[in-house]
Amino acid sequence: MTTLFISDLHLEESRPDITDAFLGFLENRARGVDQLYILGDFFEAWIGDDERTPLQEQVAQALKALSDSGTAIFLMHGNRDFLIGEDFCARAGATLLDDPTVVDLYGTPTLLMHGDSLCTADVEYQKFRKNMRNPQWQQMILQRPLEDRQQMARQLREISMAKNQGKEEFIMDVTPEEVVKVMEEHGVQRLIHGHTHRPAEHQLEANGKPARRIVLGDWDKHVWWLTVEPEKEPVLDKQPL
Repeated sequence: MTTLFISDLHLEESRPDITDAFLGFLENRARGVDQLYILGDFFEAWIGDDERTPLQEQVAQALKALSDSGTAIFLMHGNRDFLIGEDFCARAGATLLDDPTVVDLYGTPTLLMHGDSLCTADVEYQKFRKNMRNPQWQQMILQRPLEDRQQMARQLREISMAKNQGKEEFIMDVTPEEVVKVMEEHGVQRLIHGHTHRPAEHQLEANGKPARRIVLGDWDKHVWWLTVEPEKEPVLDKQPL
């Protein structure tokens, strides 16, 4: 029995190496496992399930093949692809998860998040995030012509890159106090998330007991994944892209 976790692949046409690595990961590592969780920023951008680029269709078909083979696939929104909807998930054989979600991992309640909501020191981004996650705003955006949404995605990406260059490192990482608060709100001792591109395992205290926060890595220079099996310690691993 095995469950795998990945996040922050940022799939896009300009990085076919990442797409190839992901397709290889599905075939060589994910085939035969019980569950695969993708915790956000799976795609670099997503402007609606109606876009259906060759890359998106290729990825959906590969996921569906894995799902049909018996692996349960779960997908969570990130800050780049929060408009992924049920239509894409149906084509990919995946189940869309709320952020945050608590799952039972072989007897251990585990909190799953993308991780951007934990970066509370970035006040400007949190305001932006609140607006972007508003269902009414999303519906309004999805009703706009596809070309308009494509242009908007390019503009938002340029703005984001420009703003992040001027931010201090600590602002773009999680706020430790927020981590403890969220873990205690959900009554868990283990948290798995992505977003920060700072893969590591952190020991902390929550609910008056030892706790662990596991951060998934981004797929830029390495393929990162977390393996969880019954009665074993989770293993965060990587291989060169």
